[in-house]
Amino acid sequence: MLLLTKAVFVIMIGFLFSVVLGLIMIPLLKELGVGQRISEFVVEAHRKKEGTPTMGGLMFVIPTVLVTLGLVLTHKIDYTSNLGIVLLVFIGYTLIGFLDDFLSIKKGNNEGLTVYQKLFMQVLIAIGFFYIYMRSGGQTSWVVGTLHIDIELGWLYGLAILFVLVGASNAVNLTDGLDGLAGGLSAIAFIAYALISLSVGFEDIGLFSLLLVGSIFGFLVFNTFPAKIIMGDTGSLALGAVMGAIAILTHRELTLLVVAFIFVIETLSVILQTFWVIVFKRKLFLMTPLHHHFEKLGWKESDIVKLFWVAGLILAMAGIIFGVWV
Repeated sequence: MLLLTKAVFVIMIGFLFSVVLGLIMIPLLKELGVGQRISEFVVEAHRKKEGTPTMGGLMFVIPTVLVTLGLVLTHKIDYTSNLGIVLLVFIGYTLIGFLDDFLSIKKGNNEGLTVYQKLFMQVLIAIGFFYIYMRSGGQTSWVVGTLHIDIELGWLYGLAILFVLVGASNAVNLTDGLDGLAGGLSAIAFIAYALISLSVGFEDIGLFSLLLVGSIFGFLVFNTFPAKIIMGDTGSLALGAVMGAIAILTHRELTLLVVAFIFVIETLSVILQTFWVIVFKRKLFLMTPLHHHFEKLGWKESDIVKLFWVAGLILAMAGIIFGVWV
């Protein structure tokens, strides 16, 4: 019962903190002129979003980090190396996204950090992850018990960490193109990982995930159609990276492919589109990522988001079963 009380508490405090922060941030960002720049290639309906306040990811990052630290200091949650790694990844990728958003706004276009600058910072975070993980005695083998898979990776595990962090962060970033889409799908995915974590003995990660879910819910109050604020790279890179980190720390990497399959499909649509254009000299989709293909077909933005949310929920339920089973 104590765990249930903690779970309800962290969701509620994350939600309330995020809503209050949103009420303060949105007018402030408008006054500072921190607005989103819209690509000329998207559908016409997106033009009206030009100037919508961005960097909204701070609305769920700040509450999650501060409340987590508060719970640790008051001994409501035990500090563990896993929790330290999660905070390192969450804060680190938030800073990368914040810098990217800041430079985009300063330049007046969608060009922030270069690919190499982002990769350099992501490598540094992966090294920090690997160092703390090894110091705490973490395993460096990829294990899937029910499939009798146990592959020792050694130092290559560090590369696996980098691959998962970069892949997951970019997948969420690509999906963040419609009001409420990435936020809603992320909340669903973190609920799944919270339940998996609590079921297999990772209480610290489970409670962190639920706290983040509550904070994202608070953000969605302002981010669902029509959005009053956009998460930007500040939020999307952080959400994807910490999702990947949690998958690694709970040893449920394969489960991530199930829980986050919508993010995977969105990413694959971009890769396939590029391949199709190079090889066949024509497009496979009307536009990518995939949610824009549905827009080009004439679907309403809110209907696309609802469809993806429902699909994400079904996949999350399958992921919970798979995650506990493996």
